[in-house]
Amino acid sequence: MLLSLSNVPRDYAWGSQTLLAELEGRAASDAPEAEVWFGDHPGDPADVEGGSTLDAVTGGSLPYLLKLLAAASPLSIQVHPTIEQARAGWEREAALASDDPTRNYRDDNHKPELIVALSERFESLSGLRPVDDTLRLLDALGAGAGVGALAARLRGEGDVLRDTIGWLLSGQAQAAVDDVIDAVRSVTASDAGGWSVALRAVADISRTYPGDPGVVVALLMNHVVLQRGEAVFLRAGLLHAYIAGLGVEIMAASDNVLRGGLTPKRIDVPELLGILDTTTGEVPVLRPDAVGAVTEYPVPVADFALRRIALDGADVDVEVDGPTMVLATAGRVQVRGADGETRDVPIGTAAFATADEGRLTVVGAGEAFVASPGSRTD
Repeated sequence: MLLSLSNVPRDYAWGSQTLLAELEGRAASDAPEAEVWFGDHPGDPADVEGGSTLDAVTGGSLPYLLKLLAAASPLSIQVHPTIEQARAGWEREAALASDDPTRNYRDDNHKPELIVALSERFESLSGLRPVDDTLRLLDALGAGAGVGALAARLRGEGDVLRDTIGWLLSGQAQAAVDDVIDAVRSVTASDAGGWSVALRAVADISRTYPGDPGVVVALLMNHVVLQRGEAVFLRAGLLHAYIAGLGVEIMAASDNVLRGGLTPKRIDVPELLGILDTTTGEVPVLRPDAVGAVTEYPVPVADFALRRIALDGADVDVEVDGPTMVLATAGRVQVRGADGETRDVPIGTAAFATADEGRLTVVGAGEAFVASPGSRTD
C-alpha cells in the first residue's frame, strides 16, 4: 500500500523563514519554519492524504523519524542517551507528569541521528575537539583572565572535558564566560590563522546567545561544515548542535534530549554530564559516491537506513524491507508500487510504503531520499 504524507512545519524560534519555502518553490513564510516531521511519533505524526495521520496506520510502530530541518540560527547544544540510559531515565521519572518541567526523558528509546546537507553549506558543531588542539585555539585568544582560567581547567587531571563543561554550566563561571566571549569577538576582527573560521562561527553564535555559557562550550567542539549531499552520524553521548542550513535528518523514533547550552530551556547539568561521551576527535563526514544513482549512508544502528537517489529519468528500483518513505527534495519525483500503483511526490512531501510492497520504483528527474528500518547485525 502506498500513502501520501505531508506535515505542517514546526515553528521553533531557530527556524528559517526562507529555506523550506525556497526548497518547495513558494513565498517566504511570515514565521520561522524549523522542522517537518515524517513519522508516527505522537509528538507530531505525519498527515496522510485523505484525513488520517500516520500513527493511525502504523500503530506507532515505526522505528525511525524522518525530518526536513531548516536552521537560520543555532539549535541548543545537546546530547542523546544510549538505549540503556533512556530506559533507566524513563523508569526513574515514571511518576512525573508528561509536561513536568523537570522531566528529561520523553520516552524509553535512544536517539542516534544522521543529518544530510541539502543546502550548499550546512554548519554544525559535532563532537569534542582534542584538548591539545583546543589549548592551541585558546592561545590565539590572548591572555585574558577568563581564557587563562579555561586553559587551566583543560590542563588539569582526570576527565577534564567533563569537569570543564560542568564548571561552565554551573552558574559559577559567568565572569570567565564573559571574558572568553569578549576575547573571541576581539580576535575575529583580525586573522586568527587556522582557527579563524571556527572562531568566527563561535562569535556569530555569541551574538544570538550573548552571555550564554554554551558559547564557551562551543569552543570545545569541532566546527564542521557539510557540502550538499554530505552527512554526519551522531551517536549516543556525542555533544552536537546544528548552526545553520537545510538538511534531511533521520533518527531513532525518540524525543530524548539533554541540553548543554545555547537555550533558554532548563539544563540538567548532572544528567547531561552523566550521559556525555567525552571521547574526542573529528566526527567522520560521509560523502556521496560519485558513481551511480544511489548513495548509501552507512550507520551502526538498526533503527534506520537512509539512501539518496539522484534521478535522471531512469527507473531506480528500491527493495523494501519494512515500512519505507520516499521524500522528494528536488525536481519531479514519482513512486511506483509493486502492483503498478503510482504516486506523485511533490517536493517537501513523502510517499509511505507499507512493508508488504516488497519493491518500489522511483522515477523522475531530481532527488529523493529513501528512509527505512536498518539491517540488524545481531
